[in-house]
Amino acid sequence: MTELLAIEAEATELRDAARALAAEWGFRLDPAPDQEYVLRLTGERLELCSRKDPRSGSVFVDWAGGAAAHRRLFGGGRGQPLARAVGLKAGATPTVLDATAGFGRDAFVLACLGCRVTLLERHPAVAALLQDGWRRACADAEIGALVRERMRVIHGDARQWLAALPASERPDVVYLDPMYPERRKSSLVKKEMRALQELLGKDPHAGELLPVALAAARQRVVVKRPMGAEALNHQPPTMSIKGKQHRYDVYVTKVLAHDT
Repeated sequence: MTELLAIEAEATELRDAARALAAEWGFRLDPAPDQEYVLRLTGERLELCSRKDPRSGSVFVDWAGGAAAHRRLFGGGRGQPLARAVGLKAGATPTVLDATAGFGRDAFVLACLGCRVTLLERHPAVAALLQDGWRRACADAEIGALVRERMRVIHGDARQWLAALPASERPDVVYLDPMYPERRKSSLVKKEMRALQELLGKDPHAGELLPVALAAARQRVVVKRPMGAEALNHQPPTMSIKGKQHRYDVYVTKVLAHDT
């Protein structure tokens, strides 16, 4: 399901705001009768809801609370596998382009660890959810300054965006998390991953991202993969760093002086 979604307002007084969002992102105002997913604007946030299964609840971007807050406080700091994969170490805090941002969880972790992160998302509905989450996070007393300073959200196709990137703006690290069937048992993650899979569908161009990313990254490309999955494009990485449920395939494009 890759067509644009519709947006609806939870309350009458929000309808003008919903209409403005529809115009901004090219969404339809109000869903068709057979539309499975809809973006719903509430007084608090923008949500993605299933109309066929309303009991499943909604999904939205939340970096201030829940799992994101727990991971920020107890995720392991620079010693966690993601941080090691992107090259975070004493004296090194790389700039990162998350080329498949999704709901931005990994990007937020990297920003909390000091990285300046650009979140690039190709699907307009997911990009709109990301932008809404960024806006609310910016207003949060605890993380607002961090988010405003270190994170930005861009809607675009990573293949085209990276290929057109001027040399002066190339990131140190390009991070890729291609869509794949989620195997974790958390009901919340399953719900969110199911919604993303329904929205994005299978990504036939995921393999095309790797060579573009390798050409753009100053230092390395990091690809998040399920345990046991083959390397993206069957291209062996320079090294792999294993986590509890995923591994991070690292393709080094430049050997840094402090790495030798």
